[in-house]
Amino acid sequence: MTDTAEKLDYSKTLYLPETDFPMRAGLPQKEPELVARWQQMDLYKQLRASAAGRTKFVLHDGPPYANGNIHIGHALNKILKDVITRSFQMRGYDSNYVPGWDCHGLPIEWKIEEAYRAKGKNKDEVPINEFRRECREFAAGWIKVQGEEFKRLGIVGDFENPYRTMNFHAESRIAGELLKIAKSGQLYRGSKPIMWSVVERTALAEAEVEYHDYESDTIWVKFPVVVFDKEVEQSAIENYFIFEQANSDLTDAERESREALSSVEGASVVIWTTTPWTIPGNRAISFSDGIEYGLYEVTSTTNDYGPRVGERLILAERLQADCAQKAKIELKPVRKVFAKELSKLICAHPFKGLGGGYDFAVPLLAGDHVTDDAGTGFVHTAPGHGREDFDAWTSVARELEARGISSKIPFTVDDGGFYTADAPGFEGARVMDDNGKKGDANDRVIKALIERNALFARGRMKHQYPHSWRSKKPIIFRNTPQWFVYMDKDLADGTTLRSRALKAIDDTRFVPAAGQNRLRAMIEQRPDWVLSRQRAWGVPICVFVDEQGEILQDEAVNQRILEAFDLEGADAWFAEGARERFLGSRANEGWTQVRDILDVWFDSGSTHTFTLEDRPDLKWPADVYLEGSDQHRGWFHSSLLESAATRGRAPYDTVVTHGFTMDEKGQKMSKSLGNVVAPQDVMKDAGADILRLWVMTTDYWEDQRLGKTIIQTNVDAYRKLRNTIRWMLGTLAHDEGEEIAYSDLPELEKLMLHRLAELDKLVREGYDAFEFKKIARALIDFSNIELSAFYFDIRKDALYCDAPSSLRRRAALAVIRKIFDCTVTWLAPMLPFTTEESWLSRNPNAVSIHLEQFPTVPTEWKNEAVAEKWARIRKVRSVVTGALEIERKDKRIGSSLEAAPVVYVNDPELMKALEGQDFEETCITSDIAIVVGEGPESAFRLPEVQGVAVDPKLAEGTKCARSWRVTTDVGSDPAYPDVSARDAAALRELASLGRL
Repeated sequence: MTDTAEKLDYSKTLYLPETDFPMRAGLPQKEPELVARWQQMDLYKQLRASAAGRTKFVLHDGPPYANGNIHIGHALNKILKDVITRSFQMRGYDSNYVPGWDCHGLPIEWKIEEAYRAKGKNKDEVPINEFRRECREFAAGWIKVQGEEFKRLGIVGDFENPYRTMNFHAESRIAGELLKIAKSGQLYRGSKPIMWSVVERTALAEAEVEYHDYESDTIWVKFPVVVFDKEVEQSAIENYFIFEQANSDLTDAERESREALSSVEGASVVIWTTTPWTIPGNRAISFSDGIEYGLYEVTSTTNDYGPRVGERLILAERLQADCAQKAKIELKPVRKVFAKELSKLICAHPFKGLGGGYDFAVPLLAGDHVTDDAGTGFVHTAPGHGREDFDAWTSVARELEARGISSKIPFTVDDGGFYTADAPGFEGARVMDDNGKKGDANDRVIKALIERNALFARGRMKHQYPHSWRSKKPIIFRNTPQWFVYMDKDLADGTTLRSRALKAIDDTRFVPAAGQNRLRAMIEQRPDWVLSRQRAWGVPICVFVDEQGEILQDEAVNQRILEAFDLEGADAWFAEGARERFLGSRANEGWTQVRDILDVWFDSGSTHTFTLEDRPDLKWPADVYLEGSDQHRGWFHSSLLESAATRGRAPYDTVVTHGFTMDEKGQKMSKSLGNVVAPQDVMKDAGADILRLWVMTTDYWEDQRLGKTIIQTNVDAYRKLRNTIRWMLGTLAHDEGEEIAYSDLPELEKLMLHRLAELDKLVREGYDAFEFKKIARALIDFSNIELSAFYFDIRKDALYCDAPSSLRRRAALAVIRKIFDCTVTWLAPMLPFTTEESWLSRNPNAVSIHLEQFPTVPTEWKNEAVAEKWARIRKVRSVVTGALEIERKDKRIGSSLEAAPVVYVNDPELMKALEGQDFEETCITSDIAIVVGEGPESAFRLPEVQGVAVDPKLAEGTKCARSWRVTTDVGSDPAYPDVSARDAAALRELASLGRL
């Protein structure tokens, strides 16, 4: 052995990976440093500058509510948005993300009121604009907190200039949208039953209601039939028969039916309800033409109250037995009662005469909403307390009036849940108290029914009941004057708001597609849009009305309002002298200033105006709106209606929805269950990129699960991915940037470039389709299976040991450089911290990976012939690997380099693919023999690979001290007697270059 060989440390002659990119990520410490770096360099501003002149891609941010720390739903939502905007930015677009906040409304107002109550202050004694100032300050404080939390997630956007619905310009634009709707005749003041929070003293929208278990009092009530009772609405009855005669030619059967009415004289129609307190508001009973009814007689009783023996009752045939059981009575059938008979009946109200009221006819109305699934087959109809009741009543208002029955709807309950004078005999009783508890209304109604022998039965039931999503307290339905937008009024262009919205839905792309049907069904069925709220914090319904409720249409007045809002905010509406200021010369005309507040969904539904339209760095309509699936009834819904009402189309081209995050068992997260996963905790313990990786690898279109086990799974997946990146960085430390012509590349390198071409298509299409899991899964599998366990494993020997001039080594470096550039940039939208760290490690003089574009993949990289050939080679390789794994497991070999297997191939296609291959390199063995034939019976085989058998044998020769390959040419170079000829040649070349 020469002196040179004696002194050599062979490990120092290898091109081993060298990198300062740490194996342990330390994301909780590293990520805040990168956030600070991005802020210091103003990455957002640099992104905008780099994208100047490009086609704009706009994802409009659905505004979170500014009233608390972010939760896991916020994190999921913002990460998805960030991935979308980054992916388009890195693909040639100007993809500007402008975050926004919803600032008005009850949740913030509620917080200020809670603080007032804690200090013993009365909100009503505080000037309204002082109260509004406190609401504004509260919202501003939380916007700052949430903004920092979003940035910690890696979100990059215009956090210095976000949109806020409480900005003066925003308030002016929201008011302007309202005035546009008023000008077009779509805004009106009406009276309808709406969802009302007694606790919060305001109307609620559909999106502000959630359903929880609730125990209701249930009652069955008797309404006596009085169609021939001369003392009850005789004129109505006479008018009814005149109406019948005038409007139809009676058949013999109908005349017989009329005569049969006398058989129900003294009988009662029985209804069932879960809201006893609505009985004073009853004005009709609904039945169904499709239900079979009967007249029954009571034959025995048990209860002290309720039906007596001999009483006759009309019930649905299918439900009479259940009703009898509830009342603890026995019934015998008398005869069938037909729908045409029912339509002729008039009942008395069970409270007739109570408090001097209820002396009106209670007609029976046919209704499609009536079923015989439960109850009695009859629906108690109180048009002031239910939408279906209201529709059933108002749809026949003209007929009712023709029959001498007043169609007026009573206001039986006020905003505090107290009965009004429209509920005679019950004034002062309360449906619900300020804490959301049941008042005494139900008990008083039930007691009065018993006293008047009108209660058939009573009970309790647990069911899903609407609650305010803010106070978490039950709500009621009550008739009250509110401001509405017509859904079905004919507009100037021959459309209606409903038809415009439905067309817009058809013109919109939905991801997933099911969202389209969901939103369409909601628009098809929704009532007129209730805009008004009886609160203080928000944009006012800034119109003036006359005594008839007609809206003042005066452009000069409107202009003064909007200019004032733009300069001073909506507080100007509530300032002293506002009426005179805005009306100007018309102040003496008797116009009334409306004081109601706009529904916050109108605010958020208008954000497209002052954000997309008014910012030159954005565009209208947005390319994408993305929110949770609950926003089909929320932001997607209100934005669609607002834009359709004022612009005739949706403010978005695509709607993307995500599900909700559950715990690992699929249960809803709640503090009481102790199963809440806070994003702050995940970032503190594991890092934001771990949270982002979870988002990217989950089916976000559906509800997802998250917990310790799932987080750990993502930590493990991240570690493997990071190690792959780290190995590439270490290997590329020896890269001199040489480009190798495609034609000169070995086939294995061409295969990897082909895979990059395939992945490039998959990644770009995946980002376009918002299918992030597809991308993440493909890149993770590529990293683990095709790079770490295949390509890198095969090429490590050449990369570490080959001579500097080796084409195989230089080609591998050139391809790994491309693999790194592609995979890291493709991952950058998903894992912005890790990819930034690795990019800067590779390119110390670079500014940021996020200013880069996805690499352009040459068309020549797509090589199906090479891919098909190597698919066959890898089939054979899998059998060799399987055979060697058993040898290793049984400790007959320590590593695959100790083996020289004999491979028997009996498949011509597979044999052809192996021709000319250095198959021992592919299989990472020191030698290999390929033989045509079946092979001995003892050979190893895989069932899924037919025609291949492997006889594992030990390699012959000596182990090379440098590469550890076992060869017969170790010592062939006397200068380097303990290494193979290949390694000796490499050492000589290194020595000639002065590198030893």
